[in-house]
Amino acid sequence: MSFMLGIPAIVRILIVFICVLLAIRKKVSLGNAFVLGALLIGFFFGLGIRQMVSSATASVMMPKTLSLAVVVTLILILSSSMETGGNMERLVRNFRGLVANPRLNLAIFPALIGLLPMPGGAIFSAPMVKELGNQSGLSPEQLSFINYWYRHIWEYWWPLYPGVLLAVTLAGTGLWTVVLVMWPLTIITISLGSLSIRGADLTRAAGNRDRTRPVTPFLRELVPILIVICVGLGMGVLLAVIFPGLGIAKEIGLIIALILSIGHVWIRSEMTTGKIRAILVSPHILKMFYMVIAILIFKGMLEDSRAVAAISAEFMALSVPLVLIVVVLPLIVGGVTGITIAFVGSTFPIIIPLIHTMGEASFMLAYVALAMVSGVLGVLISPLHLCLLLSNQHFGAAFGPVYRHLLLPCAVLLATALAYFFFLHWLLARML
Repeated sequence: MSFMLGIPAIVRILIVFICVLLAIRKKVSLGNAFVLGALLIGFFFGLGIRQMVSSATASVMMPKTLSLAVVVTLILILSSSMETGGNMERLVRNFRGLVANPRLNLAIFPALIGLLPMPGGAIFSAPMVKELGNQSGLSPEQLSFINYWYRHIWEYWWPLYPGVLLAVTLAGTGLWTVVLVMWPLTIITISLGSLSIRGADLTRAAGNRDRTRPVTPFLRELVPILIVICVGLGMGVLLAVIFPGLGIAKEIGLIIALILSIGHVWIRSEMTTGKIRAILVSPHILKMFYMVIAILIFKGMLEDSRAVAAISAEFMALSVPLVLIVVVLPLIVGGVTGITIAFVGSTFPIIIPLIHTMGEASFMLAYVALAMVSGVLGVLISPLHLCLLLSNQHFGAAFGPVYRHLLLPCAVLLATALAYFFFLHWLLARML
């Protein structure tokens, strides 16, 4: 592979990207695809076998790597436990009758399901959206869009999404700082969803508010999620104060909160030992743990091979605007893979060092926000996105019309994200 050293670093890394994306398209697991990418980086940038093994070992043994893998695994265990224990079904059922607003009723069911990162989660909310939608005269394509769009309104910042946690780890920013900066994007996304139903008469879809229906059962089903957010935040801050030198204090706080939340679900659902064992040994959970490790090995190989430094130098020599790179790379990879954690894992290890190299580290939050929105938009318009496939199938909707509903909100959201990026950049500059 020594002949590859004469080829520009950008071209070499592009070849690696293409190989990884082709592997994903050929149904190779994400973990194996990223391990393949790490090996190719090592070979293309002149690392020997011993150096590659050393890099991979060091990446795996980092406390941040191990803590992130544990957090992601516990989140998936919590999600599976709530699904198996019927918590999500009860959450949606107990919301019925609390609100009469038709727009809110159409959006709330997929949004509630979206609080937990379940693969293909849009299919869980589809029956409720269809029931309300049939009364409103909305087309199957409009209903599929509503179900799909509101399922993903949290994905830019919600701390239970593995892609968000990975982005925070790779960028070296605080989780709750990212949450604070990114949450307004969800408000904008909620507003943009109404573009597909403008002009529709939704009076027939209005629910009859049951004033005798208590809100307590609904709030009770939210307890596992509230434990993670409130206890996780509190424990993280407390541990950071008590142990200021502990670099993973916030991760440990989140791990404790997740364990408490999982225990709450198991006890309240009276889950049997057999069901618990089935959740813990689920192939999906084991694959996710392996995938997080593989992504961080990929990141370590990029750094240890000096690939990122070479790419940064070439981008600077070509005078490619950093904003353009931050928008285009996540958007393309998100669109090709249809998976959030895939675009974060493959593009952030390149984008983050570029931000540092180009002297923009002080504005990291602004760039992370822009990259996340661009990547998630790529995921949303990807024809490989499982939620889109399942939602269209449930409503009997054609791809073309659903895409027409998607394109305008996506375009407006990207423009808004760019405006928000420049506002954050200006604000951070004023604070320096």
